[in-house]
Amino acid sequence: MRTQLADFIKDTAEGKEAEDIVRRCVHCGFCTATCPTYQLLGDELDGPRGRIYLIKQVLEGVEPTRSTQLHLDRCLTCRACETTCPSGVQYGRLLDIGRGIVEEKIPRPAIERVARSALKHGLTSKLFGPAMRAGQAVRALLPESVRAKVPERQSAGAWPQLTHARKMLLPIGCVQPSMSPNIDAATARVLNALKIQAITPRASCCGAIKHHLNDHEAALTEVRNNIDAWWPYIEAGAEAIVMNASGCGAMVKEYSHLLRDNPAYAEKARRVVELTRDLAEILAPHAETLGTLLQSRKTERVVFHPPCTLQHGQKIRGVVEQLLRQLGAEISPLAESHLCCGSAGTYSVLQPELSMQLRDRKLAALHATQAEVILSANIGCITHLANGAQVPVRHWVEWLDSGLA
Repeated sequence: MRTQLADFIKDTAEGKEAEDIVRRCVHCGFCTATCPTYQLLGDELDGPRGRIYLIKQVLEGVEPTRSTQLHLDRCLTCRACETTCPSGVQYGRLLDIGRGIVEEKIPRPAIERVARSALKHGLTSKLFGPAMRAGQAVRALLPESVRAKVPERQSAGAWPQLTHARKMLLPIGCVQPSMSPNIDAATARVLNALKIQAITPRASCCGAIKHHLNDHEAALTEVRNNIDAWWPYIEAGAEAIVMNASGCGAMVKEYSHLLRDNPAYAEKARRVVELTRDLAEILAPHAETLGTLLQSRKTERVVFHPPCTLQHGQKIRGVVEQLLRQLGAEISPLAESHLCCGSAGTYSVLQPELSMQLRDRKLAALHATQAEVILSANIGCITHLANGAQVPVRHWVEWLDSGLA
C-alpha cells in the first residue's frame, strides 16, 4: 500500500516504522476472517484492513475524528490478524503508533478520561491488593457488573522454601497476586519439583496496561524499572525469566523493540527478551520428569483456551496442549480457538458490550466440549470466563500442581 507521510512524522523513527508496516499490507482482506470485532459488527472500519486505512490517512496528514478514535478503540489488540496475514504485517505495532497520534489530536470526553486514568493508575498501584481484598470481603453485596471483576478469595498454599542451584526469575504481576495468588505459588511449586528455585524480584507492572492505554512514556518508565530490578539477578546467573501470565509475557518480549533506540537500555533489553520464556516453554522439555511426579489421577476431560497473547502475541501454539496430553489430560478440541474471549486487558471495562458478546461466544464453544474444567494461561482470560462458566476455570499450572506428589 503506497503511503506519503505528512511532515509531522515523515522523518521520525515512528514514521519510518509505520510506513514500512503499511507498505507491507496488500489489502487482501484475509485478516477480516479472523478479526473478532469484524465478525461481530461487519464494519470494514472495525477490521484490521479498515483500521490500517484509517491510520494511513492520519499518517498522511488527514485530521482524525472522534469516529477514527472509536474504531481504533474497538480493536482488542488480539493480533489474530497477524497470524492470518500472508504478508507479515505487524499490525499491533502500527496500531500502537496510530492510537498514540490520535490520542494527542482528539480530546476524550471527561468520563472516558477518568475511566482510563483510574485503570492505568489503579490496576498498577500498590493499593490494588488491599482494594481487591476489601471487594472480596463484601463480594456478595456488590453489583453484578462489579462482582464479575472480583474473583472469590483464594488460598495460595505453601511457597517452597528449598534452595536450588538452578534459579529462575518469576516476576510477580500487578493484579494476579491479589486476584489469583495460587497461580504464582503453583508455578513455584512445580519449578521446585524440577529442582529449580523461583526468585521473585520486586518490580513494576510489565507496562502493558499503560502502553495499551496510550500512555507510552509511563509504560517505558515501568519497562526500565523492571530491567533495573531484574538485572542484578541476570548478572548473578538466573537462567530465565518465567512468565505465567501470557499478557505479561507478550509485553516483556517487546522490551527490546521498545528500547531499541535507548543507548543505556537497548542491550539490557535484548538480553531480557532473550531470557524471557512462557512457563510452557520452560516445562515442555521436562514433561517426562513431571509425568513421573504426578500422582495417579482419573483421566480428566479438559479444554484449553489459548489466550491471544500466547498464540498470536508470542506465537506459542499447541505447546500447552501437548504438555497436558503428555501428563495424562484428555484435551477436547475447541472450535474457534483463534478468536479472542473479549477480556483483552482493560477492554472488558472500556468496551463491555462487545466484550460480553465475545465472552458468551467463547463460552458456548468451551461448553460444547463437555469438558470438566476449562484451562487457560492468562489471569484476564481466566477471570473473564469464570464469571459465566458452568465449570471451573483455572490456570493450567494449577491443574498440574494439584496432581504433584
